[in-house]
Amino acid sequence: MLALLVGCEAGYYLQAARGQFQLMRAREPVETVLADPGTSPELRSKLELAGDALAFAEDHLLLPANGSYTEYADLERRYIVWNVFAAPEFSLEPQTWCFPVVGCLAYRGYFHESAAAEFAAKLVDGGADVFVGGVAAYSTLGRFDDPLLNTMINMGEQRMVGLLFHELAHQKLYVKGDTQFNESFATLIEQEGMRRWIDLRQGPAAVAAYRQGLAQHEEVRALIASARSELQALYASDQTDGERRVAKAAIVAALRANYAELSADWPGPAPFSGWFGGPVNNASLAAVSVYEDYVPAFHALLQQNSGDLAVFYQRSVALGEMEVEQRRAALLALAGNPEQQP
Repeated sequence: MLALLVGCEAGYYLQAARGQFQLMRAREPVETVLADPGTSPELRSKLELAGDALAFAEDHLLLPANGSYTEYADLERRYIVWNVFAAPEFSLEPQTWCFPVVGCLAYRGYFHESAAAEFAAKLVDGGADVFVGGVAAYSTLGRFDDPLLNTMINMGEQRMVGLLFHELAHQKLYVKGDTQFNESFATLIEQEGMRRWIDLRQGPAAVAAYRQGLAQHEEVRALIASARSELQALYASDQTDGERRVAKAAIVAALRANYAELSADWPGPAPFSGWFGGPVNNASLAAVSVYEDYVPAFHALLQQNSGDLAVFYQRSVALGEMEVEQRRAALLALAGNPEQQP
């Protein structure tokens, strides 16, 4: 396959192939790990929890049960890949890169952090805003049996279970070339799946606490969306580049200040605290948009069908079959008016 690729891209695809091959070589069946007396109690507990989550995903969320996450791989690093997002200095439109099978994506992934940093530096030298984010898991869309990874196991229990639901959702529905649709769909399934999982295992009080966390998440997302709107208006203005840079910095500073004020009294780590710990620029704002913007639309679609996931999936597939602009209009209509049918 590499022989068919453009020469300058061959190195990128080679690192991707090597990374996937190394991951596959590191796998061993979960049953083998559980049977090993040297397996730590912490790892054993998490692997058993993952097994429970997979059964729940199949039975209660109608997600695929195809052999994924029945093996375990310890990669001895904190992330499986590092995704590079980029956007022009005065635009919130993310740069895209196109690949075989999956189509065009709003990011470019690397199996080595140094390679991601090197590519990001080249984009910065070209004048782009850049954001690099570590990723604990990704989906091969059912083409391989994706394993559980130490990068997932090392998370808190709720985060790990939610990530499993998220990645299985990509196997349920994937629209080639529409990152925002795919990630928002998977995020909705993650959130709804966690609500049902917590309700079954811990009861209404725990669900209320989870919903409070989601409400805080939405408050922060609204702050970020407001800042994006201000930036969009700025970039569309006739100000000089110098004036835009000053105004852009002021909008970002105000966003940080508003977030600090909003989250000051929240117990524990506030939503997006890690994101605000890094650079806030057009690329990082675009990354949030990719994962978040259509979630309210999918939530409205689920509500329209009284939480019936089978019908929700059917209608989501129908959205995915639309032309991209028609699909975008239908999703925006859903988010703005939940009673409007797409």
